[in-house]
Amino acid sequence: MLLTPCGRRLLPLVLLCYRQCQAPAPKVLFLLAHKWTLKQSVKRIKRSVPQETLYRSVPFDMEAVEMTSFKRPHSEDDVANVDEIKRQKISEESKTGSKSEQSIDIVTEQPGKPLLEDKKDDIILNEEGEEEDNELEESDEEGDPESFADMMKHGLIELDVGITKFVSSHKGFSGILKERYSDFVVHEIGKDGCISHLDDFSVPVDDEVIEDTKEKRTIIHHAVKSLFPGLETKTEDRDGKKYIVAYHAAGKKALAKVRTATDPRKHSWPKSRGSYCHFVLYKENKDTMDAINVLSKFLRVKPNIFSYMGTKDKRAITVQEIAVLRITAQRLAHLNKCLMNFKLGNFSYKNHPLKLGELQGNHFTVVLRNITGTDDQVQQAMHSLREIGFINYYGMQRFGTTAVPTYQVGRAILQNNWNEVMDLILKPRPGAEKGYLVKCREEWAKTKDPAAALKKLPVKRCVEGQLLRGLSKYGLKNIVSAFGIIPRNNRLMYIHSYQSYIWNNMVSKRIEEYGLKAVSGDLVLKGGTAVHIEEADVDDYTIHDIVMPLPGFDVIYPKHKIGDAYKEMLAADNLDISNMRHKIRDYSLSGAYRKIIIRPQNVRWEVVAYDDPRIPLFNTDLDKLEGKPPPILATEGKFKALKMEFSLPPSTYATMAIREVLKMDTSIKKQTQLNTIWLR
Repeated sequence: MLLTPCGRRLLPLVLLCYRQCQAPAPKVLFLLAHKWTLKQSVKRIKRSVPQETLYRSVPFDMEAVEMTSFKRPHSEDDVANVDEIKRQKISEESKTGSKSEQSIDIVTEQPGKPLLEDKKDDIILNEEGEEEDNELEESDEEGDPESFADMMKHGLIELDVGITKFVSSHKGFSGILKERYSDFVVHEIGKDGCISHLDDFSVPVDDEVIEDTKEKRTIIHHAVKSLFPGLETKTEDRDGKKYIVAYHAAGKKALAKVRTATDPRKHSWPKSRGSYCHFVLYKENKDTMDAINVLSKFLRVKPNIFSYMGTKDKRAITVQEIAVLRITAQRLAHLNKCLMNFKLGNFSYKNHPLKLGELQGNHFTVVLRNITGTDDQVQQAMHSLREIGFINYYGMQRFGTTAVPTYQVGRAILQNNWNEVMDLILKPRPGAEKGYLVKCREEWAKTKDPAAALKKLPVKRCVEGQLLRGLSKYGLKNIVSAFGIIPRNNRLMYIHSYQSYIWNNMVSKRIEEYGLKAVSGDLVLKGGTAVHIEEADVDDYTIHDIVMPLPGFDVIYPKHKIGDAYKEMLAADNLDISNMRHKIRDYSLSGAYRKIIIRPQNVRWEVVAYDDPRIPLFNTDLDKLEGKPPPILATEGKFKALKMEFSLPPSTYATMAIREVLKMDTSIKKQTQLNTIWLR
């Protein structure tokens, strides 16, 4: 068969698919023989081969496969796969081996089978017991997609959501935020004040299995067979150690029957061991819920047995504590062999799960690249951040990235305007989206038939799919029930976004009207209760004491012009500030209070020079575990970067602290424009 030039360039990849991944090589060769672009061919190969298996198995340098159609050569997203593949060159044995003196290891094998199970087995049940697709797939649309910059021309900017003021007097300067996702690292601060780090891959061993005796191994053999009737076991000598090998003798169907009939975790847990395995999760470029879903899929358990203290950014490297009910550290540690973008470690057993909000905050390490400020300007900016702080705005992540902001949906919910809610979520919108969403929206606009629109979605777990499924079930005259199919947290996200939109606008107005000093009528917290500042007590408070309310039925408002401004803004949206209760209890807003100025803690910074925008400027936890030397920084380079560290309390946005330093718009739209201009 004659191959196109792109086919010849990818021939080694095709042969690899056939040899190691059992991919349909003839089909892949057929794809490459067509006059399609290299990027399109790669996408089709990826859909034919489990991605984790493909990249984990690649024995040659993927840098040789040149992605010529990518438009941003210096962005980390373009080289992320190369970085990830290089990570796989680390010896799996050295990464998952126990640092303790454990002498017995259990290795699960399935001879003749790839590590990833067949896709047909990877389904989950929603709350109503219906099957759903487990992963998003790429669009089948052909042709060159819009560039990210073109897509974001329809996105929000800070002005759109009330972010307009600064508190410092220094001169701003330019810098690129998150040019590489590894330029933004988040470490969780636990309720004990300790910063979470991934620094230990060892697996804790129960006291009763430390000694290796034949009697102990016999107990383990019997335990495995009784708990998993589909498994056979044997003892093998490997490199001077004895291993108990469990292998699938009965096939997946028999194992599936056992798994549905009983939950082995309930019967195999030693009484001396805490019921929850706590571990530190290191993840790259994934949000917390996506990570939990991946872990639960590979462990074949429900996501709700995991608990955590807070959600973390997607486009970042984050380190946080997770707890899971009755899953052994050994099973969790095994995932380090087969998952990309994740590492699990620092295992311990405890008797309690984790709860949302229990954390003290987060510690951030951020690199701003290609800064234009002088050393003096940088010093002034960072001193101001440490001494004065920044306006505690809700960041742009709170409001979504599409042409329909989440706060607009929240406003329609509070107005009880359910046709508007439905329309905002499902109507066609400007800007680039995945092809299947575009087709779904077009079908909805044309037919208003939820079943027909749903057929255009290969993935049903997105908000659009869930709403369409609800409309198919309950009909267009019962949108409230249809909307209720969407998970509660997702539904509440919309009204919380509206609260945040109001808060941002009101805080900007407060600072414009009264500046950075406490005034009579402002609100402060005393023992958790909000009270007004009286004229005689004004000198007892500073701007750092002032709080502002998120609108709701259980808050009070400032006794000055800003209190009236709240009423006016809500009235303009046909909402009554004195009646924030909703017919549906879930959507009744009680409100809350939020400090208007935050001073970061543990603020440190340095200016570094560099020549190559693709190299990291500091080591991550994983780099340190792998023994990588710190990056060698140039004494003089073509570019300058500002590396900063600081700690923030929960529900505070690091991007807003960075905004105060740069005095620049941090929206994706503006940052993308900056990136694009720099790379021309």
